[in-house]
Amino acid sequence: MREFIVEADGGSRGNPGPAGYGAVVSDAATGETLAETAEYVGVATNNVAEYRGLVAGLRAAHALDPSATVHVRMDSKLVVEQMSGRWKIKHPDMKPLAAEAARVFPPERVTYEWVPRESNKHADRLANEAMDAGTRGETWTPSPAAGAPTVPEPEGPPGDAAAGAAQARAALAGRSPAGTPSAAEPPTSGAPEPAAAPVSSAAPVGTDANAARNVATPRVGWGAPDLGAPATFVLLRHGETPLTPEKRFSGSGGSDPSLSDVGREQAGRVAFALARRGTIQAVVASPLARARETAGVVAARLGLEVGIDDGLRETDFGAWEGLTFAEVHERYPDDLSAWLSSPDAEPTGGGESFAATATRIAATRDKLIAAYAGRTVLLVTHVTPIKTLVRLALGAPPESLFRMELAAASLSVVAYYADGNASVRLLNDTSHLR
Repeated sequence: MREFIVEADGGSRGNPGPAGYGAVVSDAATGETLAETAEYVGVATNNVAEYRGLVAGLRAAHALDPSATVHVRMDSKLVVEQMSGRWKIKHPDMKPLAAEAARVFPPERVTYEWVPRESNKHADRLANEAMDAGTRGETWTPSPAAGAPTVPEPEGPPGDAAAGAAQARAALAGRSPAGTPSAAEPPTSGAPEPAAAPVSSAAPVGTDANAARNVATPRVGWGAPDLGAPATFVLLRHGETPLTPEKRFSGSGGSDPSLSDVGREQAGRVAFALARRGTIQAVVASPLARARETAGVVAARLGLEVGIDDGLRETDFGAWEGLTFAEVHERYPDDLSAWLSSPDAEPTGGGESFAATATRIAATRDKLIAAYAGRTVLLVTHVTPIKTLVRLALGAPPESLFRMELAAASLSVVAYYADGNASVRLLNDTSHLR
């Protein structure tokens, strides 16, 4: 089931006075703008214009996909609280508008969030454009620079426009980015990915290897009832470090390198792209320097704080830290061969196995799902934690880790629903780096 973000706003120059509204529909997973709509409504109050914007935004989302779930973001505390059922609707002009908004989608498929005006600039701009056009006696039309489609006509298969946009982004995900994969990715010879991150002490490592190999993961299926907006993890691999071009193992047991100049530039590009999307509500990072630095650049652009979760750190590669794959093959051939063959094998010198990693990452995943239910959170972490989250969401075997490409500063997205369903929505997107 698709999820849309609807941002809506309305304004009145006089309250009451010349009024207009604007609304934007975007894909919750990718942040891509799917539709814009705006209209001059004549003389009205701010609140009426805001409700008119909400109705228009919901209708635009319904035209894209009537089976979708919708998360509404508005800077009107009144509209958000009334539509959420926490405040009564007393004004006679707003009662019919609220009822109209409630009829567009089943109420259980729509959630509401208040955001500061600074975070609702897109819809506010459209509302002002509509008011400007109305005072000139003109009809609002989208700006050529906006680059977004207007509200689609209801004819045709529902969701085609949204699906096409998502497919176009997915087609780009397999391309290589500007920059070189780091040591935590499989070398070009076909060697696998180094293992994933240790999790906090709240996630004990199990001793049953078979249980660890088959860690419980949200089930995938279409038969479960809709339980509202999912917890959506936007997974960002940190930017490049000095070890990246040399393809050296770089986990949590080594020197903890910071970003290189290239990595800092990549972080800036990610920050710009995510700020344009406007869907991130929180940022959580691995405690390792390269992840914290990447997260800091992005969070500063988004106006958010960075939370740290030890469960998002990369694995400890033991004696392999700082070595290339060729050097490990030369010095520890038997250990490397065992590591490539079994998820229970550990890197030389007490590193972590894939099986232990899966147990730890699953525990961290469950903790974060509970903490961010119904919200979109950016997790800034490392190659193997991201691959492990994707693998568990798909219910895929451990060897699938070796078949995923994850570039530095790439974005992936996994959504988790309250009924246990998981949906992998994006993998290794590097379009923001070009």
